Amino acid sequence: MLQLRPNCEHCNKDLPPTSTEARICSFECTFCRDCVADVLQNVCPNCAGGFVHRPVRPLQNWKNQNNLQQYPASEMPVLRPVDASVQQALIALVGDLSPEAR
Repeated sequence: MLQLRPNCEHCNKDLPPTSTEARICSFECTFCRDCVADVLQNVCPNCAGGFVHRPVRPLQNWKNQNNLQQYPASEMPVLRPVDASVQQALIALVGDLSPEAR
């Protein structure tokens, strides 16, 4: 079950569970669309993987109790601002590789 973390790990922008701006890597590192594009260049600073849109969990119980009320989003923020020089070195190392080739 995805945690649906409440904020961007870099800039601390609010990313509520209904946000279409949230991006995650395969380890659920969570960043906003702008940080992924402008700061991270689609390279996760924690695992060097790529990012995808975070799914939005249904608000209502449409089927089998699979909804946000039954499975609430995390309320615990994760804040790990990225060091620009470290990120640039990581991008130089893996940035030319597609995420599936990393």
